[in-house]
Amino acid sequence: MSELIPTIADGAVDSPGLRQVFGRFPSGVTAVCALDDDGTPVGLAASSFVAVSLDPPLVGLCVQHTSTTWPRLRNRTRIGLSVLGAGQDRACRQLASKHGDRFAGLDLQPTEDGAVLLGGASAWLDCSTESTVTAGDHDLVLLRVHRQCTHPGHGPLVFHESGFHELARLGTAP
Repeated sequence: MSELIPTIADGAVDSPGLRQVFGRFPSGVTAVCALDDDGTPVGLAASSFVAVSLDPPLVGLCVQHTSTTWPRLRNRTRIGLSVLGAGQDRACRQLASKHGDRFAGLDLQPTEDGAVLLGGASAWLDCSTESTVTAGDHDLVLLRVHRQCTHPGHGPLVFHESGFHELARLGTAP
């Protein structure tokens, strides 16, 4: 027996309903960080990360126009993008916070070029800003990847329906 397909009503899209639909799509969570001019780390959390191209190597993320952190990051020589690992939900919340020290107690790995990477991540990308496209209330930011590193022992942190989850270990096929 097939499931009934609900009728989609004509009319305006409502923001709370659309947010609920967006929340049905699980995503990874990234930390986007660099050293500021004075050598202090600056960064934000983003769940809108997407692989874009292998040639040239590009990734993308979306940043709200209201972000006060992105203007401090966009012109950095290098930006570290850490794909957060399982168990790093506290780090994600901390990086997303508008108050307090976003980096207190975090294992930071700065590069010579000023990117900041987080220990415990499942992957690292060392990037620079390639271009930015205005898209509604966000900017779609394309980042060029200069170096990458994976940490196979660290599974990803997943954001789904406004909460953090970890992936179950996948068994091998018979």
